Amino acid sequence: MGTKIFAVGLFVSDMETMVRFYRDVVGMKTDWNGEPNAEFQTEGTLLIMYGRADFEKMTSRRYHYPAGLNGTMELAFDFPLFSDVDKEFKRLVDAGAAAVLVPTDEPWGQRTSYVADPEGNLIEIGSFGKGE
Repeated sequence: MGTKIFAVGLFVSDMETMVRFYRDVVGMKTDWNGEPNAEFQTEGTLLIMYGRADFEKMTSRRYHYPAGLNGTMELAFDFPLFSDVDKEFKRLVDAGAAAVLVPTDEPWGQRTSYVADPEGNLIEIGSFGKGE
């Protein structure tokens, strides 16, 4: 039996800003109402956010967090068409995401782009053209 990722968590400084970004800009659904964590439903994987201070209090530990653009990990969104990458990249940047890499055709057959959320976490918008 293989291991299946159930959820990915982000430890964030400003829950309100980050919830608003992922709900209102990215378009993910959540019923967050101010708790120490927020859950966003996606197809197959849950995105969870925890306030850093709340998580440190819960675990009785201090952690180190990256600042600025965070190259530690990415959230990757897959689209069926190459043209979807261009549309979604433009939509996210127009709505306030920071542009990192404009849509680009990669030699391995993917059209990809990157934006960053308000705390510098990377979001990949990509397609292998499965719907072309």
